[in-house]
Amino acid sequence: MTTPTLPRILSIAGSDSSGGAGVQADIKTITMLGGYAMTAITAITAQNSVGVQGIAAIASDMVAQQIASCITDIGVDAIKIGMLHDAAIIAAVADALAGVEAPVVLDPVMIATSGAALIAPDAVAAMRARLFPLATLITPNLPELSALVGRTITTGADMVAAAEELAEATGAAVLAKGGHLPDQGDGARIIDVLYIPATDTDGARAVQFDHARIDTRHTHGTGCTLSSAIATLLGHGQPLEHAVRLGRQFVIRAIEAAPGYGAGHGPLGHQAVRRLD
Repeated sequence: MTTPTLPRILSIAGSDSSGGAGVQADIKTITMLGGYAMTAITAITAQNSVGVQGIAAIASDMVAQQIASCITDIGVDAIKIGMLHDAAIIAAVADALAGVEAPVVLDPVMIATSGAALIAPDAVAAMRARLFPLATLITPNLPELSALVGRTITTGADMVAAAEELAEATGAAVLAKGGHLPDQGDGARIIDVLYIPATDTDGARAVQFDHARIDTRHTHGTGCTLSSAIATLLGHGQPLEHAVRLGRQFVIRAIEAAPGYGAGHGPLGHQAVRRLD
């Protein structure tokens, strides 16, 4: 009998038929970062680089059964949670993860790039009540962070304050992704803020990451890729701040290596990323 050496990473998310986002992006990311990828699919979508043409939710008991099948046999070292279609699925996921001791990276997929709501208000409330308490890290983009704190975010200072508010309210660390932030005269740079609440041994702190904005339309699945990268690195035993730093590097290099597929926002080049610093 061999001893497992790959961290076991469970992605709980929707399926993207075009392979750019969702569990397909997660599997590619987890594999490239040296993890063993498992999935619990919450919804099936028909989508591509130009939009979503159809969506069908998976029954909540089937979602729970997928999670249990993975955890009870293979085991799990870290969990990434992405698209959750409705309140019933959210409740099923929370119940299925009760008592599981593994870091959880929650990407609260709530608002599309177009600004359209992706889940119902009751599902947002269920996510707050049932899943936020389980999360190690929450990774909202700016529209999602604005919705969660109930105000518009227009500056870097606003983003830091909102990340702190959400972290203190949930007890989870928050990675506020600043790709939607208006140009602050900083040379067109992307700024993300990681806020880590205080623990028994360390005080609260905010860590800023930034990089030059990449001029490309091929950014489909960046949020999925980042959250699954961080989960995989946590599964490897990396500290949270370093996992975020390396996860961002993976996304940047995958964007730079995008194959150029599709007429719209095309997929990233996950398979081309060979090393991280």
